Amino acid sequence: MGFKLPELQYSYNALEPWIDATTMEIHHSKHHNAYVTNLNKALEGNPAAEWTIEKLMTEISKYPAPVRNNGGGHYNHSLFWKIMGPQKGSPNGVVADAITAKWGSFDKFKEAFSTAAVSRFGSGWAWLIKKDGALEICSTPNQDNPLMDIAEVKGTPLLALDVWEHAYYLKYQNKRPDYIAAWWNTINWDVVNSLWK
Repeated sequence: MGFKLPELQYSYNALEPWIDATTMEIHHSKHHNAYVTNLNKALEGNPAAEWTIEKLMTEISKYPAPVRNNGGGHYNHSLFWKIMGPQKGSPNGVVADAITAKWGSFDKFKEAFSTAAVSRFGSGWAWLIKKDGALEICSTPNQDNPLMDIAEVKGTPLLALDVWEHAYYLKYQNKRPDYIAAWWNTINWDVVNSLWK
């Protein structure tokens, strides 16, 4: 069986004008697909090939770099596609309440999260995670994530923002802050709330 590239629940052009169709198509069908292909190769004949991607992340320290890099790439992108969509809306529900409780307002949270994304040196991700019943913002290098047993900050990811250049360079070139500002318009908060467990 092995791991599979998830289908998007919306078309490649559904996030325009915020994220362009060409970037979405290349990012999903080429970049993400390569992570899946390479992960399956790296785990060929290994019982972990039948695990969930989440279980693999929690035991990633037992595996070599190709599994960590490609497994992380698969998990991270699968979540990234899931929490975005054309049915964007205002923050609501349990996550919105927790954001207000922790940061005082959504605007203050947005500023803190955007700072984590802008300041991630090189390639990586910014995260909103649930840790010990509360929210925390963190970032990870490359394709690492907070589910990994080697992560500096561990928790359950609720929101993930890809700040690798391939996620935004066609439309935004080197203007990562512009991409981040646009990305806020694509979040499907109903999905984010569904991840709170």
